[in-house]
Amino acid sequence: MKSAIIAALIGSAAAFAPAQTGRAATAVSETKADLEVLAKKLNPVLGFYDPLNLAEAEFWGESNEATIGFLRHAEIKHGRIAMFAFVGYIAHANGFKFPWAMQMDGTPFPDANGNPPALWDSVSDDAKWQIFSLIGFLEFWSELSTPNHKHYMRGGKPGDYPDFVSGSEGIPHPVPFNLYDPFRFSKNMSEEKKESRLRAEINNGRAAQLGILGFLSAQCAEGSVPLLTGVVPHYDGEPMAPFVTNYMGEAFGMQ
Repeated sequence: MKSAIIAALIGSAAAFAPAQTGRAATAVSETKADLEVLAKKLNPVLGFYDPLNLAEAEFWGESNEATIGFLRHAEIKHGRIAMFAFVGYIAHANGFKFPWAMQMDGTPFPDANGNPPALWDSVSDDAKWQIFSLIGFLEFWSELSTPNHKHYMRGGKPGDYPDFVSGSEGIPHPVPFNLYDPFRFSKNMSEEKKESRLRAEINNGRAAQLGILGFLSAQCAEGSVPLLTGVVPHYDGEPMAPFVTNYMGEAFGMQ
């Protein structure tokens, strides 16, 4: 959680992921049969692997097609955040940071001696709330369903992020760039190229999820990842807690 948030706002996954999807998302794979075909393309060796039978589930009384849309979108989104986190973790572990002040009072970006989770702990709560507010807005905007953007559980494309719309039906001020492909580099890209880049993104996202969790596991439970023993520093905090202070717990007398 911490590394994902830090990296999503500061790090860059451009070197890790060949492309985001957004407008490059393929048509929704809305049946189990479609998922089996996609799985073979993603990993011909492993193929389709679904031990929990999620491909046959119907969450919250929705149809199976809607549930598959939800699961596909969730995986793509988690993969993107994990790629940001993985690259951001490496950047912070090696001391990369912006040279200017982080806050209006002149407070610089923290260092924490190459320990990314500890670095997040040293960020002020005011700065964290600004980060969470931006994430909250991006989440809200991603869930919009408009005539030009169908929701991923209603026949839309998993992973597709809607353009920022200005005016009376959108954001009340000009927004010159979209979150996905702000410079329109993929405008003339073929559908075949877009599909291959999406598959690469999904595979990279899966690898990044394993990678970032491996880093955190090695820091919190020494020896749990033998290859990282002695490579990453120990961390005594709570990697899944957004704040050092347990604000929710304090109301119930917990620390």
